[in-house]
Amino acid sequence: MAGGLFALLDDVAALARIAAASVDDVGAAAGRASAKAAGVVVDDTAVTPQYLQGSAAERELPIIKKITIGSLRNKLLFILPAALLLSQFLPQALPVLLICGGTYLAYEGAEKVWERIHGGAHHEEQMEQGEFTPEHEAKTVASAIRTDLILSSEIMVIALKEVVDSDPEAGLLERAAILVVVAVLITLLVYGVVALIVKMDDIGLSLARRDSDGAKRVGHALVAAMPRLLAAISLIGTVAMLWVGGHILLTSLDELGVHAPYDVVHHWEEAVHEAIHGPVGSTIAWLVNTAASAVVGLVVGAVAVLVMHLVPRRSKAH
Repeated sequence: MAGGLFALLDDVAALARIAAASVDDVGAAAGRASAKAAGVVVDDTAVTPQYLQGSAAERELPIIKKITIGSLRNKLLFILPAALLLSQFLPQALPVLLICGGTYLAYEGAEKVWERIHGGAHHEEQMEQGEFTPEHEAKTVASAIRTDLILSSEIMVIALKEVVDSDPEAGLLERAAILVVVAVLITLLVYGVVALIVKMDDIGLSLARRDSDGAKRVGHALVAAMPRLLAAISLIGTVAMLWVGGHILLTSLDELGVHAPYDVVHHWEEAVHEAIHGPVGSTIAWLVNTAASAVVGLVVGAVAVLVMHLVPRRSKAH
């Protein structure tokens, strides 16, 4: 009897170790997949604060909460099932989807470059403080969730592609578990950072009203830093879109049999590795790859911008 009990306890312990190892595997895979999607995450973080321009301070966090819930719904209810079905029954479609997403990212990045050159505005509707009615807020949230659907699709497909490449034998449930972790982790990270960014000026104003000189200095510094921070995030987001979009295009085309563009960039990277050894060489090689990917993204994005600007004009002419 005692022997049977100990054997049962051994079996339970073994199952617990297997479960813990599985959780560790899912966590590690989710971490790798999230890292692959980092460029799109930066873009998502940079884009979202623009939707809050014109909203009252007390409505900023509720709006972010609504967008966060919408983003999770996008990822878990719509994108996740579709991506899993494709990976199971039509895996060759993943590179094509990535090319579509990479082209979109390149277009968005090139559009932002175009706006910087010509002083245009990405959002045509700019409302002054206090003009947000409940209808405006609902429209803004819906628009942000639609944009998130595109960016979330790219994040999830990139993450799924990393999971499939790193472990082709992974089952459907394991892939689903990894993608759920990625979806929740990235959504909370993105919108947590967005909430911190948009409330930073309020935190600064609160500190500036305190009696302590140190708190006042920190408060004034936070308020003064906000415009520069938002400008830096916008710039980083633009570069990330071009770099990630170009890199996705290069690697996805290579998988589909169009090897020349990727081979050229890879040759440059290897040449730097051979010429410069050690960490410095690795860093420069990475920069060469990144710069080349960004140039590819800019060229493809510029073509997409040109097409998108010409099509409306032709429609108006007709």
